Amino acid sequence: MRWIIVSLMLLSTASAQTSSDTATVKQQILWQKLEASIAEVDHNLDGVMGVAIEDLTSGQKYQLRENEVFPQASSIKIAVLAELYRQAQQGKLKLTDLYVVKSVDLVGDSPIMNGLTPGVTQVTLRDLATMLAAVSDNSAANILIDRLGMENVNSLLDSLGLTHTRLRRKMMDLKAAGEGRENISTPGEMMTLLDAIYRGKVLNKSLTDDFFKLLSTKKNSWIPRDLPENLKIADKDGELEGVRNDSGVIFLENRPYILCVMTTYLRRERDGEEAISKISVDTFHMFDRLARASEYGRVISPSNSSK
Repeated sequence: MRWIIVSLMLLSTASAQTSSDTATVKQQILWQKLEASIAEVDHNLDGVMGVAIEDLTSGQKYQLRENEVFPQASSIKIAVLAELYRQAQQGKLKLTDLYVVKSVDLVGDSPIMNGLTPGVTQVTLRDLATMLAAVSDNSAANILIDRLGMENVNSLLDSLGLTHTRLRRKMMDLKAAGEGRENISTPGEMMTLLDAIYRGKVLNKSLTDDFFKLLSTKKNSWIPRDLPENLKIADKDGELEGVRNDSGVIFLENRPYILCVMTTYLRRERDGEEAISKISVDTFHMFDRLARASEYGRVISPSNSSK
């Protein structure tokens, strides 16, 4: 009798392993097709592109030129936000601390801050962070950098082993940019930063949730452009002449993932934007199937009846 029970247990285990292996094989084929699609976008892009994708459920990754250093433009503001929340956690500041708008702090490409009344208007640090995340307000970013300390932002990055991600100038500092002090990162390191925040390695749960809530403020960026409207996407794009980037966490139910796409040396910036959106759509379609499918690949949409 014991022999029969043991045999049945072994058969059951073998069956489960076979089923799991079958599912893994099928899923790897989907990853290979995604890789082929990205390779085609890369081949057709008149510029240089890097990509990093991470399945936050399984940990599987796809990376293309993940260690190449790219100018970040406003995507570096993700690191600024992370340090803001870290200092709030450490008690060095409160997100509700007030700042009085000063004309000396205002720079170009600040669609909200430049409309406020200097010397009169008060906003909280979290308000500044919201402006930074939602409309990439450069004055708000610079005020936060001054408040946090550029060296502290880079110290956070060092603590995570991100040696090629650096905040080296404030926004709209053309003199610093002309001297080569560009804000930089790599696809792999930006993915690692977002992964560390997502997994609670930087902030406690409450602050992690608020960080991603703020970063998921609706914006005109390229990762979300052709994705479902109701999908939570915490991303930050960046643009300079010849440069287009976007990095973020896509909170797809049952299958969240990270996507970082960076482009530079672009002949036409619009091509970079379209490349990011195309990769985003193709990546979403794969993860959406993984999120809703059985181990055999059967996908059942909510509107479908069983057959």
